[in-house]
Parts: sequence; C-alpha cells; structure tokens
Amino acid sequence: MEDSEVKELMLALRKFAKDRDWEQFHSPKNLSMALSVEASELLEHFQWMNDQASYALGDAKHQLVSYEVADIFIYLLRICDQLNIDLVDITRQKMSINDQRYPVDKVKGSSKKYSEY
Repeated sequence: MEDSEVKELMLALRKFAKDRDWEQFHSPKNLSMALSVEASELLEHFQWMNDQASYALGDAKHQLVSYEVADIFIYLLRICDQLNIDLVDITRQKMSINDQRYPVDKVKGSSKKYSEY
C-alpha cells in the first residue's frame, strides 16, 4: 500500500465519521479502546487453535479474520488522523529503530527482546 492510498483511506474514514456525526466519539482514548476490542475479536478467531491450524483457516474463517484485520486498520487510521501521525513515515522510522535493536547477527532465530541479549 502506498502512502497516497493510506491518505485516501484516512480521508474517506474521516468523511464517514463526519457524515454520521461520530467524530464526537472518536477521541484518541476511545479509538484506542475500540482498537483493543477489535484486536481481541481477531484473537478470538484463533483461540484454541494450534499454530498449523492458524495457517489453514478455510474460506469462511479467512473472510471473518480479514474483516477483523480491516476493523483494526480502520481504527488505527482514525487514531493517526486524530493525532496527526503519518503512519507510513513513523513505520519506516520504527523499522529503522528495530533494525538497530535487533541486529541479524545477534538475534537470528531468537525470540528474545532486545533488552535480553
């Protein structure tokens, strides 16, 4: 997804909320809570599955999981819009930080946090 596509989606979501007079409910706090709820709904689809089953969802389950991922993305974009965060730019910055925190020669094949090695 390109930066311009993210901006287009953000503007469309802003209009969607404005048209429904929902901006009054879309504070960063409320959007963060809604994002957490949607993430939990995503987790629910995988609850009690083993790792292998989580890769082989079947068409119906895959569609439901896809909708939950979209809901998460929607709330994430709304938070970014409300807080004036450039999601693409900040993601690139964070990837650079993670690259420094997790050098391949130290962490390859390990799940340890950067503070543990």
